Amino acid sequence: MTDRPTPEIAPTAACLVLLCKRPALGHSKQRLAAQLGLKQTFKIAQHLLDCALEDLQHWPGPKALAPDHPQHVAWGKSLCPLALCLAQHQGNLGQRLNDLDRRLRTQGQQRLLFIGSDCPALLPSDYQTVCELLDAHDTVLLKARDGGVVLMASNRPWPDLRDLPWSTEHLAQALAYKCQAAGHSLVQTGDYFDIDHQEDLQLLARALEPDTRSARLRLRDAVHDLGIPAHA
Repeated sequence: MTDRPTPEIAPTAACLVLLCKRPALGHSKQRLAAQLGLKQTFKIAQHLLDCALEDLQHWPGPKALAPDHPQHVAWGKSLCPLALCLAQHQGNLGQRLNDLDRRLRTQGQQRLLFIGSDCPALLPSDYQTVCELLDAHDTVLLKARDGGVVLMASNRPWPDLRDLPWSTEHLAQALAYKCQAAGHSLVQTGDYFDIDHQEDLQLLARALEPDTRSARLRLRDAVHDLGIPAHA
């Protein structure tokens, strides 16, 4: 398939950080796997990662990739050679984010945007909006409809995130409170969805209908191959 032009994001000093897992049968997306089966979920997970990598590769500023295990560093470097590759350390997601944030800031990065591979509907305009909001606020959260977040960005070190209710509908609210309690000026925006259940794939098929980015086209085709239409 011939790559189509990707919308550009204005040059920025912000560093985009992708936290990811190496796709493997039964390794991730457990709720989706319970509905689709391991093989189909593995294929979708690969496409989701490709979409996040598409954003990382086209990012017009510093970039970092954080695989979930030190043994996957070489794999991570092969995915995006221009990105700094830092393995996630042990602990829950909050502890891992705090550690990555600390290491990146020690290396001189002061404006950090953290994403995963769960929200392929993110557009270049969404990233641009976050960068613009960071000009006036310490911290920006893009909220998910299920109460989580799909992107978290800050000009300041994150407060202690270890005790937050990760993977629950209370995360965005608890994260916002934690940041405000630490003195961050904060803005929350958006009404996004991430991919956790089969019904999210129907939302995704609809959202990707007009998208011309190459990895999104492949993901859209994979979703259609599952028999999931863009319209109910």
